[in-house]
Amino acid sequence: MQTTDVLIVGGGMITHDLLLPSVYHLRRLGRVGKIAISALNSAPLRALRDSREINEAFPGLSFEALPPLTDPPERMQPELFKQALARLAPRQAVIVAVPDAFHYDVVRDCLLHDQHVLCVKPLVLRHAQSLEIENLARERGLYVGVEYHKRFDRRALLARRHYRAGKFGAFVMGEAKLIEPYYYRHSNFQNWFTCDKTDPFVYVGCHYVDLVWFITGIKPVGISVSGVEGRFPNGKQGYLWANGRVRYENGALLTVTAGLGYPDAAGGSNDQGLLLYCEGGQRNGMIQHIDNDRGVRYAFLDADNEDGTRYRYVSPDFFRLVPWEQPGLRPIGYGYESVAANIETMLRIEEATAGMTPSQALTRRRELVREVDDQGILATPANSAINELVVEAARLSILNDGAWADIRYSPKPAVALRATP
Repeated sequence: MQTTDVLIVGGGMITHDLLLPSVYHLRRLGRVGKIAISALNSAPLRALRDSREINEAFPGLSFEALPPLTDPPERMQPELFKQALARLAPRQAVIVAVPDAFHYDVVRDCLLHDQHVLCVKPLVLRHAQSLEIENLARERGLYVGVEYHKRFDRRALLARRHYRAGKFGAFVMGEAKLIEPYYYRHSNFQNWFTCDKTDPFVYVGCHYVDLVWFITGIKPVGISVSGVEGRFPNGKQGYLWANGRVRYENGALLTVTAGLGYPDAAGGSNDQGLLLYCEGGQRNGMIQHIDNDRGVRYAFLDADNEDGTRYRYVSPDFFRLVPWEQPGLRPIGYGYESVAANIETMLRIEEATAGMTPSQALTRRRELVREVDDQGILATPANSAINELVVEAARLSILNDGAWADIRYSPKPAVALRATP
């Protein structure tokens, strides 16, 4: 069994809540070697080092901080991750967890340094960029995964199996929602989640657009997204809410509501779910996932707990740290399983090509990546590029007051505003 060194680019919320705990556990399992985290400045890295939850779960584990923790927090070093890339041996694992607008440049730099990549969703904001990344990775025999972790939710995997076996009929009408907590507005989001860069539909609504594609295999062909603007605490203007309608190639419609505004004191840490109605001839089918409340509810004595409220839906399905048979805590849930599956895929590719000549290894790595693409479980540029078309169309629509944007697949994939009469 081989190990891989891991570089995480970005030290924000997702690194604390999911990525670093997952990588730490993979290190305990003997699959990860050195761990480094690069951030814009030292402040988020210091917060990761001092995290009570992470230190309780992973006693004795640490990471290399780039920049060093002794650097003053006001010193910004946006290019530092490139030095870390240059020091990595070829074909290690780089996890890209920076704001959406920077994904393309960082992922491309990783590939040019011959590194396997796992990128938080969405991969990029334009389909042409996704195609470029796919081709560059194939040329070098590298794996690129996109962290659409809902694909690893057991409910989604079961729905995919049953839908593709014809047990529901054909999807025709649905709705999805994902409202993230209000406190996101006080996080680093307020520095980059501006109207000109992104919106809630693109940032979190894309999870459910990908999930409908993952379950049904039906392509979207048009989209209309409208946003509600507001100001972050620092005064920057952003879309705090968004609502979109997605039209599919079979005529189906999906409504997606997304936002940064679920009350922090409410019962769930967010509000999310998916409902699909399906036509089946003489009878109809339905898929319903209530994803915020999965049957576990706690009433704490005090609000001083990891969720910050007295009453809370406590789902163990996405990501939780729980006791295990060794020191500390271990991660459970489909969030961890998604990260682990992507890292294990990189390792499997390297283990399968160990000892081959460079030309043999390159050919075999390309074959193995193609197998992952074709299987369609892990999200890759080749099997999830419809998301980039939807994202590109959504941005075009929301910046034009909800005008419909059409998605064309032939002769060449493209998006354009629908011509008005």
